[in-house]
Amino acid sequence: QVQLLESGGGLVQAGGSLRLSCAASRRTFSSYAMGWFRQAPGKEREFVAAISRRGARTYYADSVKGRFTVSRDNAENTVYLQIQSVKPEDTAVYSCAASGDVGLPLRQSDYDYWGQGTQVTVSS
Repeated sequence: QVQLLESGGGLVQAGGSLRLSCAASRRTFSSYAMGWFRQAPGKEREFVAAISRRGARTYYADSVKGRFTVSRDNAENTVYLQIQSVKPEDTAVYSCAASGDVGLPLRQSDYDYWGQGTQVTVSS
């Protein structure tokens, strides 16, 4: 069992930046690929970014490419999502997830554990 706890969300003005964190409970954190997903009001949850177990590979949704950066610190059991140049359409609940799959999982069904999420609200 892996417990995930997100933090760092809040209210930010358009064009601003913030960093989300996701702390994992297990020392075997490096055994999991990690992903970030988001769900905007009235919409389905969508993939945002993923990072491989050791952090060597990353992948981003087209809508966030160039503005979002995913990284991880396996010594701290934490994955991060740096968000820059935020837009109102980035408003959503952001959740991290852990996958035991090898490689870079991109589908929600590939992920085994989920955090509760943190709200990001972008004002225009």
